[in-house]
Amino acid sequence: MFGVQLATPAIRVHYNRSLKQDGFKMQHAGTAIKKIFADIVRREGDDGALMAWPVACGGRIAERTTALSFADGVLTVAVPDEAWRHQLQSFIPQYLAALNQMVAEPVGKIEFLIVRRQR
Repeated sequence: MFGVQLATPAIRVHYNRSLKQDGFKMQHAGTAIKKIFADIVRREGDDGALMAWPVACGGRIAERTTALSFADGVLTVAVPDEAWRHQLQSFIPQYLAALNQMVAEPVGKIEFLIVRRQR
């Protein structure tokens, strides 16, 4: 093993307890990263929804979709076919909730547009 263990389990437990007693709260890295990303996206205004789409929908969905435009509260997203469009429509409430936690300009509607990719 490369590296040195600097603290024994007992010392780590004591350190974690003292942090909690001093009022520090431990936070998951993912939560902190999402908060930082949301702050950045809010500064982007209208483009924020385009930036936030991959985070709101998740990596697997983002690989097959593309946020094309955002205007008048409507986010238009390219999808590869009708099956994808139909499937993603059932997740619109979750996507809207996730997007609206990150953006300054509220997203009220998501439209999925079938765009066949060039091979």
